[in-house]
Amino acid sequence: MLANRLRGLALILGLGLAWQAPSPARAEVLSLTPDEALMTARAAYLAGDVAVAVDVTAAVSAGSSVTLHRLTVSTQAGTHAECSRHVRDDAPALDELALSAFLGECEVRDVRAARERVLPADVLDRLPARVERVLLRTLQHSDWERWPEGFTALAPELIDALAARGCRLIGTDAPSIDPQTCTALRSHHAAHRAGMAILEGLVLDHITEGRYELIALPLPVTGIEATPVRAVLREFM
Repeated sequence: MLANRLRGLALILGLGLAWQAPSPARAEVLSLTPDEALMTARAAYLAGDVAVAVDVTAAVSAGSSVTLHRLTVSTQAGTHAECSRHVRDDAPALDELALSAFLGECEVRDVRAARERVLPADVLDRLPARVERVLLRTLQHSDWERWPEGFTALAPELIDALAARGCRLIGTDAPSIDPQTCTALRSHHAAHRAGMAILEGLVLDHITEGRYELIALPLPVTGIEATPVRAVLREFM
């Protein structure tokens, strides 16, 4: 009987050693730059800025051993990461910011009820007491082949209030956190005072409110104020 028990124990142990826990389901990756907003020659750009251009410089079909393209694009094209160098020459360039600001837990909130500018009262009571990254869904703009005449910007008071909660990055689906006609750029300067990074031109139409993991790393280019990014969210499982 003892032998049988030992054989049974050995079988159980053997199965235990061979069994592995199933891999957790991978969270769906939600692009914040859907196909219609990808950089093409039709992409909208601010008057006076550089239009997106993609040119073939070498092609296998033309007898070359490789195919190569040249991409001409503004640092502010499409969905882009931005820093205070955009409004202040003495501010750190984008490559000097910690990458951790663009990677990690974030909160997405719907602020469609806001008018002209998102104020602290429009969103603050729906955010945690401490929050590092916030993306705001205004749903004011969906035609990525046309620059909008007007859009919902973010009030500098909101930037200050988020900074007080530890926010390191603010993102919006508008082309800018300041109104297009504003030259004082008060919200940009508020972000500078707070050391806050910025994401502009996000596509949040298909994103619901909640907590996500954000991945929106800027390109490693030295000394500039912004770069396009391919921003994505992952839901927490």
